[in-house]
Amino acid sequence: MKIDVLTLFPEMFNGVLNESIIGRAIDNDIVDINYTNIRDYSNNKHNKVDDYPFGGGPGMVMKPGPIHRAIEDVKSKDSRVIYLTPKGKVFNQSMAQELSKESHLIFLCGHYEGIDNRVIDNYVTDCVSIGDFVMTGGELPAMVVIDSTVRLLPGVLSSKNAYMEESHYEGILEYPQYTRPRTYDGKTVPEVLLSGNHKKIKEWKKYESLKNTYKIRPDLLDKKNLTNEEHRLLEKIKKEIDK
Repeated sequence: MKIDVLTLFPEMFNGVLNESIIGRAIDNDIVDINYTNIRDYSNNKHNKVDDYPFGGGPGMVMKPGPIHRAIEDVKSKDSRVIYLTPKGKVFNQSMAQELSKESHLIFLCGHYEGIDNRVIDNYVTDCVSIGDFVMTGGELPAMVVIDSTVRLLPGVLSSKNAYMEESHYEGILEYPQYTRPRTYDGKTVPEVLLSGNHKKIKEWKKYESLKNTYKIRPDLLDKKNLTNEEHRLLEKIKKEIDK
């Protein structure tokens, strides 16, 4: 996969995406990530890329010209252009899986009061938000989306199973995790995880996943098509928690 990031602050990315799992994916040529400074495409001698909004209002708006030229310089016929904005569709695991199948992603990071809407109309394929809040720019949201997407590429994690049981992969939250020592600070690992009974362990994981989801994110259960067994477990969980 190839990724191009269009930003006013390319130096922000170096300390994040060059480390850990994503850094190894870059080193192993699984993903190629390039950063383009939008200011380099300004026709202004001071590299100015913003101006006052038509119709008045606070703040400044990024001009269409520099962004247009930057996009044209890096895009190909297969490019998907993603603009990070609080006005976008909220990013989730399903979107990460969808983006991981693309060959070329372009991330456009806005700043100030955003970008001239003609760029969105003419060049952006997806407006994406990472939540119902506002940040100072699109750089941190871009890092979040890139990290979540790249880790799903073949060869990035040790195996597909490494993410198949994580939170949100199947629409619910993950079960609790434990490691050595068996007893710590007076608390012991659940006996079922030490039993070696794989069927019982699988049942425990499903139960705890549903339990975590019901307690923390019950809204997710409204969106998931539960099996008959999951319905049965959920009723048991409700009786346990709501009694």
